[in-house]
Amino acid sequence: MARFTDKVAIVTGGAGGIGLATGLQLGREGARVAIVERERASADKACAHLKAAGAPDALPLACDVARPDDVAAAVAATMTTFGCVDVIVNNAGRMSFAPIEELTTDDWMAILSVDLLGAFYFIQQAFRVMRPGGAIVNVASIHAVETTPGVAPYAAAKAGLVSLTRSAALEGKPRGIRVNAILPGAVDTPMLWANPNVRAGLENIERTDVGQPEDIAAAICFLASGDAAFVQGAALRVDGGRLSRL
Repeated sequence: MARFTDKVAIVTGGAGGIGLATGLQLGREGARVAIVERERASADKACAHLKAAGAPDALPLACDVARPDDVAAAVAATMTTFGCVDVIVNNAGRMSFAPIEELTTDDWMAILSVDLLGAFYFIQQAFRVMRPGGAIVNVASIHAVETTPGVAPYAAAKAGLVSLTRSAALEGKPRGIRVNAILPGAVDTPMLWANPNVRAGLENIERTDVGQPEDIAAAICFLASGDAAFVQGAALRVDGGRLSRL
């Protein structure tokens, strides 16, 4: 099933994990995909992977999502190369680990500027160039709903991203643009296993609760596709049921 034939998608943080899995599925289903990464070499490698897996075309873009000028340039480059933007997946994210009493303003801004403002900048650009029928999917986290000690900026940013999704959905609807969020649980990526709470056993992770990046990509692609044409402003939890037991 090629739900994205003749569509153009931008995936931020697309060189690995959930981002790469999403780019691969979009490409397999017919999309031309722009991969956004801070380092061009990472984007180049991911695009080669996408093309080898059957994507019609892939565009590597070096972009710091925390810089609005970079975001505007990335969207403009996609428009110049492919002629349109139909899907944006705001997946780029950072996480930090420190107790609240030790956090500085810079610590907060390092997370908020990527995890929340980065998505805002891409939504803003999308509203300026995206055609009716477009879709934006924001990758939040179950930390937006239930969290653990030591990750206050990340949890706050992801909760803010869910709220931003609702606001953008309201403003996007008259434009014919759908905006939804996905809340992954524990996913088998380096970010999960680098979490010091997980390493120390303070956050218990059952193996049956750990999903694969492809599990999240499938849900993202659903929300980005016409199959979800009547889904607007939703926050879809994809966690294998883990949050139900927390």
